[in-house]
Amino acid sequence: MRRSMTDLALRFRRRLHRLAVFMMTVQLAMRISVRTLGARGRPVVFFNATTRLDSLSLNAGFALLAAWVVRLAGVPVVHFVCRSGMTHCVLGTDQENPAGAPPCKACIRQSRLAYATARKRYFSFRDSPDLREALRSLDVAALSCYEHRFQDSLVPLGAIVLPSVRWRMRVHHLPDDETTRFLYREFMVSAWNVLNAFDSLLLRTDPQTIVLFNGQFFPEAVVRWLALRRGIRVVTHEVGLQPMSGYFTHGESTAYPIDIPEQFDLNASQNDRLDRYLENRFQGKFIMAGIKFWPEMMGLDDALLERMRGFKQVVPIFTNVIFDTSQPHSNIVFPDMFTWLEVVLKVIREHPETLFVIRAHPDESRPGKVSRESVAGWVEAKQVTELSNVVFIPPDRYLSSYELIQRSKFVMIYNSTIGLEASIMGIPVLCAGKARFTRYPSVFFPPSPAEYRQTLEEFLHAETVAALPEHRRNARRFLYYQLFRVSLPFDDFLIPAEQRGYVHIKADAIVRIKPDHPTVRALLDGILNDGDFLLKD
Repeated sequence: MRRSMTDLALRFRRRLHRLAVFMMTVQLAMRISVRTLGARGRPVVFFNATTRLDSLSLNAGFALLAAWVVRLAGVPVVHFVCRSGMTHCVLGTDQENPAGAPPCKACIRQSRLAYATARKRYFSFRDSPDLREALRSLDVAALSCYEHRFQDSLVPLGAIVLPSVRWRMRVHHLPDDETTRFLYREFMVSAWNVLNAFDSLLLRTDPQTIVLFNGQFFPEAVVRWLALRRGIRVVTHEVGLQPMSGYFTHGESTAYPIDIPEQFDLNASQNDRLDRYLENRFQGKFIMAGIKFWPEMMGLDDALLERMRGFKQVVPIFTNVIFDTSQPHSNIVFPDMFTWLEVVLKVIREHPETLFVIRAHPDESRPGKVSRESVAGWVEAKQVTELSNVVFIPPDRYLSSYELIQRSKFVMIYNSTIGLEASIMGIPVLCAGKARFTRYPSVFFPPSPAEYRQTLEEFLHAETVAALPEHRRNARRFLYYQLFRVSLPFDDFLIPAEQRGYVHIKADAIVRIKPDHPTVRALLDGILNDGDFLLKD
């Protein structure tokens, strides 16, 4: 089949950018040789095998620039680089054909150019017949809890790999079929190889810090496990809430741990800044992880408004993507989101006076990331829309959730950020999953399924439900910190690429890396000095 001109042009632009990155690494090496000749000390190791293949994703851009920042500060950097070191990797596996080989050649080419003048340690694949034999006859349940002896410890390989299998297969509940078992085994054998290769690297380099992509996917997760076991400082990173921003932390970046001083309150200018952001957000004008989820935002149509008028009260239910890497942190009260939805469904049947509007997350239908275990599928299987008091909003219907919230008695969420925004709007929020913001009293978050059900019934029977003043205060404090203190801006160094979620490095990025740049200052303080990665306010 002949490639379209658009595809050929995109491939050509990617090649040009790879060449540009190579030239930047040469320029970087020249600056380092002049400014920091003879740099010594314990190195910082960077590893991100799950951020990109042959192009530069946002997180790959964050990692590469952070490494340049450290090198320009005179601190040695070592890149731990995959050279066909896994039989199957997370991004290089096609869930339609898991047995297919990953695109190692293109990925290695990208690595060679990006790290051309850097110190690096490649790792290749070495099979483990003993581990393969131990895994050969195990079902998915046994694989998920399998542990393998590593030196004087047991490494929980099954648990480490589980989020990667779920994410790659786009489900939470894994089927016990040969396709899933095959992929699980290959990921575990590959994780074992990464673990042993990284152990050898630690013996050679004695690093002061390890910087990793989010720490949930198995290559980075097994490295994080080993580094923490050795008492080595680990930094993980993810996309920030602002466009072209990254979030770096000494904790688990997918859990978004944020420390806010109790005495912190927004002043007038900070409140104005947050309100300007919210004004755009409420109109759907925002980008997350390089993706604009809302090409347009529609108001509530006349049919829905008329239907609302036929009920005593309206309660929206906002769901999440079940395989997202935030979900393992969320499943504290309920085992998973669908278990919660089953409880909610029973309540829906018992309250015909209430109109429940179930809103599927727009990311469920994102091209290339379509969920195979979706809320839409659950609604269809359970025949939820046959109930007279349910409206289902599918993921590709860009209806304004904020107008819906304004007309609600209270809002139900699992761990969606929209709960934070609803609290800011002064609407009570009943939360079922641990969220990044539940650490601070910003929503109603009952600690057990029984207490959750009791609270839900109380809210439904009450004439009115009042939001607590501290919920709105804490929601505004948290969102401000998340937007303007911990989201490190990289827009001075990166620009969006043609492909959604990918970036190019600006031609003058290296000369922009200066010690007084807010992002540079936060990165150096956090990576080298155990700082908090906070921007100056």
